[in-house]
Amino acid sequence: MSQSTTPKTILIAEDSGVIQSITRKILEQQKYRVVVAKNGGEVLRQIESQPIDGILMDINIPVKNGMECTREIRAHADARIRELPVIAITGNANNYSMQQFKDAGITDYLPKPLDFDALVRVVRQYVG
Repeated sequence: MSQSTTPKTILIAEDSGVIQSITRKILEQQKYRVVVAKNGGEVLRQIESQPIDGILMDINIPVKNGMECTREIRAHADARIRELPVIAITGNANNYSMQQFKDAGITDYLPKPLDFDALVRVVRQYVG
């Protein structure tokens, strides 16, 4: 990989500072650029203000939950934003069916507590 390759940017939408910082460290070790949204209100602002390559979306973020955010992303006027891979992170996946995730437009999901090997694998799979 040449030095001029721009790192891919991952948006972490997560209100837990602990999970946010661990996830950021792991992704930065993998040479991703990381930006953060602490709530659903910030997600679209972040995506619209800079190029993002993928989103790690906690389902239970405040203001607007991850399902609502993902639906807004999928309905966005900008095709680049509409097509973004959204990887849901949830501590209570049992509250949702895979079908509900699909209907909302979620690309894939990871259960909490996060398995960081799986995190890296899934991000690579969808973001490269």
